[in-house]
Order: sequence, then C-alpha cells, then structure tokens
Amino acid sequence: MVGWLIVPLYVVSDLAFYLLMYSAVPWSESSLLEHVEGLMLDLGFASFALVGALLIIRRPANAVGWIMASTGLMVPVFNVGSAYATYVMAIRGRPNTLAVFGAWAGNWYWFVMLSLALIDLPMLFPDGRLISRRWLPFAVIGGIGALGVALLGALADKLVVSYGPSFKIDNPVGIESLASPGNLPVFVVFEVLFAVGVGGGAASVIVRLRRSRGVERRQLEWFAYVTALFFGGAMLTGVVSDVSGVEWLGSISFVLSVVGLECLPIAVAIAVLKYRLYDIDIIINRTLVYGSLTLMLLLVYSGGITTTQALFRMLTGQQQQPQLAVVVSTLAIAALFNPLRRRIQSFIDRRFFRSKYDARKTLEAFSARLREETDLEALDAELVSVVRETMRPEHVSLWLLSSASGNGAREE
Repeated sequence: MVGWLIVPLYVVSDLAFYLLMYSAVPWSESSLLEHVEGLMLDLGFASFALVGALLIIRRPANAVGWIMASTGLMVPVFNVGSAYATYVMAIRGRPNTLAVFGAWAGNWYWFVMLSLALIDLPMLFPDGRLISRRWLPFAVIGGIGALGVALLGALADKLVVSYGPSFKIDNPVGIESLASPGNLPVFVVFEVLFAVGVGGGAASVIVRLRRSRGVERRQLEWFAYVTALFFGGAMLTGVVSDVSGVEWLGSISFVLSVVGLECLPIAVAIAVLKYRLYDIDIIINRTLVYGSLTLMLLLVYSGGITTTQALFRMLTGQQQQPQLAVVVSTLAIAALFNPLRRRIQSFIDRRFFRSKYDARKTLEAFSARLREETDLEALDAELVSVVRETMRPEHVSLWLLSSASGNGAREE
C-alpha cells in the first residue's frame, strides 16, 4: 500500500514547490539555464522515487527500495517547506510559524539524504544486507557524521532560505554561537566521519563485486558501472574545469552528474528485479574505448591549437589566433580517429577482456589456417581444439556428414 502512495506524494510535493516558488519569484527573473538545470535535477530525484516505489511493491522486504524512495521523496517534501518560507518572506516580509518550521527542516535534511544515497545504498545493494558485520562500523561512523552536520544545521542561529532572493530567519531553537556552523572545527570532524562512511560504502561495493558470481555479479556490475560513470565523469570534468578555467567543462560536469543521478535508479531496478540483465561487458567496453578516445582527441585538438598558435605568434608576433590552427587540429583528429580507436580497442581488450580477446584471436588464426588445410583428420582435430580453447565446454562432439559414407561422429 505504501509503495502506491510514493509517486503521488512526490508529484503533489513537486507541484506545490513550483507553485510557491513562482508565486514568490516570477518565472522571468530566472534564466533559461536555471530552469533546465532544475528540471533535470527534478527528473533525477523523481526516478529515485519511482524506482523506490516499484521495488517496495515488488520486493517489500528489501531495504534498497525503501532507501531509494526515501532519497527521492526527501528533496521535494523538504523543499516545499523552504519554498513556503520564501513565499511568506517575499510576500509578507516576516515569517509565520509554518514558514519557520519549513526553513528549519530545509536547513538540515541534505546530509541525511546524502547518507542514505552514498552510504546505506551502496552497502546494502543488492539484497538489502551488509556483506558482514565488519562493515557495520563504516555505516555507523558515516551516519554519525551526517547526523552531526544535520544537527549543526538544525541548531544554527539563523535559518538561510536561498531560493530566489536570500532570506535569513531567526531559529527559535538556535544557539547564538552557531551563527556559521561551517566554520567550526567540529563541522570538519563530522565531514571527515561522513567521508569515511562514503569510502566504506564504495569499498563494500568493490569487495562484494570481487566475491560475487553469476547473477549477483551482473547486478553489481550494473551498479558499479553507473556509479563510476556518475562520480568519475562528473568529478574528472569538474576538476579539469576548475584547473583550466574552461567554463563549458563545468557544464559537462553538471550534465554527467544529472545523467548519473537518473541512470543509477534505472541500473538498480534492472539489477534488483533481475529483468533482462543485458551484457554489461559490452557497455563497459564501449565506454572505456570511446571515453578514452574522446579524451585523447580533445588533448590532440587543444594541443594542436596551442602549438600552432605559439608557432604563429613566434613567427609573426601577432596575438590573434589564426583559423589555420583550428583547421589543422580538426584534420589531425579526422586522420587519427580510426587508427587511434583500433589501438585503444585492442589495448582495452587485452587488458580488461583478455578471455574474449584470446578467443577472437584463436578464431581468426583458425580461419586463416582453414583456407590452406586440406587434410580432413587434421582439420577435425584443429576444430575440436579451437572449440575447447574458446568455449571451454565439458564435452565436445563433432559430427561429419558425408554423401558417400553416411554420417560419422567423433567425440573428445
């Protein structure tokens, strides 16, 4: 029964949030980019709520569904309180009791939600149980860190409401010395404890993946793949953007974060429900190949432009970048695309997919010998050897059909 109420509750909360926000802050005062970013985040958390509801209905005993639903619902439900506080402050200029409560709740829930998503979900995925009791301290330590930060936010002297215009509301349960909780040493301690819990969650996924076999391994591969894409891609592009100062990389980092946020619930649903477990190895292989290829081509492109521009400046003394630099770099990328892709594909296959790589090489070698081999007995032995080496069956039977002598069989 509870599972059927999650999605309607999310929709009602989300609609109430937007209604209150755009009543307090006109649509025209926000840029189109802000609207798009808000919609993408909304879809991400909606997917958490939807998948959580589905898992609760289908697998009510599995804690993963409850964690997903709680993570997805906390954002719109708590944001409604913050939006109401913004509405009241923008319209009346002073808060009422409900606005104070909404601002207070919105001031501390974020780390609790992160604890569910980044600590509890990885540790309990996919069966809703820890690997062993030895991992319980990581969950407890991370939970203490998240609750500590949330407690500091709940006891802050001022409640900050920053949807649209920024307002500060007096906290009736606040402590005067907690005007800026983020500057306190204890805040850093709680953040470190939270980071330990997140690290424990990531380590538990790796350990469970190494120990798993069969269907469980496929489940964990989906989860680990999307998580690595989420954190690795977003963090890498974010760091490169901060270091290089290239603003559009920051936008790519945000897009990757939102894509990971939306794909993670989908991966969880596929894994937990065990429905059409597609060959994740193919997706991982293509991601590694084309991700590496894109990165290397970007380096070639930027390096070519930088080198050409430097040579142009040295020879002519002009500062303006010539169009020749862009043309040369583009032609270099076009020429390098296929050769570089083949080399990267070969390296990835040898390094990470060795068994399939060896099987393919064996079949290619057999195809080459097949065109030259004329001895039927030698060909039979060669075929049985290839099948045994590539497919590794427990038993091999070779049947030969001859119009002259009838059927024949050879077993190995």
